[in-house]
Amino acid sequence: MSPASAAKPELVELGRARLQAFGYDTIIMPHALDHGPLYYAGTAADRVADLHAAFADPTIEGVLCTRGGWGSAELLPLLDATLIRANPKVFVGYSDHTSLHAWLWNECRLPTFYAPMVAADWSNLDGVDYRTWRAALQSAAPWSVGAEDGLRTLRAGHAEGRLLGGCLSILTAALGTPFALRIDEPTILFLEDINTKPYQWDRMLQHLRFAGVLQNVRGVVLGDTTASIQPSEMPLLEAACLHALRDFAGPIAIGLQSGHMQQHNRSVPLGAWVTMKEATLNERRQ
Repeated sequence: MSPASAAKPELVELGRARLQAFGYDTIIMPHALDHGPLYYAGTAADRVADLHAAFADPTIEGVLCTRGGWGSAELLPLLDATLIRANPKVFVGYSDHTSLHAWLWNECRLPTFYAPMVAADWSNLDGVDYRTWRAALQSAAPWSVGAEDGLRTLRAGHAEGRLLGGCLSILTAALGTPFALRIDEPTILFLEDINTKPYQWDRMLQHLRFAGVLQNVRGVVLGDTTASIQPSEMPLLEAACLHALRDFAGPIAIGLQSGHMQQHNRSVPLGAWVTMKEATLNERRQ
């Protein structure tokens, strides 16, 4: 389905074919290929109808978003928490869908997956990291990420908590609204973004700090930033992040290749309980 912006039908079909070759039976929801109004995949009512129908249908085991863009936040006041709580299932998306991840956690305590989307990643032959997809969504092996997934240490330490987060700009935009991510237990906070310069990381991380978001955060994991900055800017970005988090005492890692990636997009199980030690994350099954 397409909770936000319109997707290119040819990319959806290509991604769908690869999902089916991977072993999934797929259904395209009625408005998933709509174009308009504006840049949306149908009206907000259309997109909510698709989401509710997908959760209500007992033959559907998971909901995969086609792409991000903009529009998920429009759906939040229209969502039926009672329906979704009664029919929990897999939800997959990233970027703009951070709004939905936060709402599903806040209102339903539903674990979700910050993971490859149909048109954005599955349509690309190298778009999906299959190891973390299988581990996160199919319990094929314990989920873990480390140096081989781009992670490196900015500040050493050990922490554990609930893995929550998503796209930094979406999370900060929600502050001051009823839909801001609620962090009310020990948490490892994962943050990534696209087209974000060092000073913007600094500004948004300080925004989270000033808003009290970090009060229950025990560790911070930042995403891969190679699509946003030149290699020569990396020392400045790392210094900016450490400056913004100078009053945060926990471990900090950077470079997790999840979200806005051109290839080998790693899957992250939001809501899982994880341990963080240096530049590694490991899910502890509960």
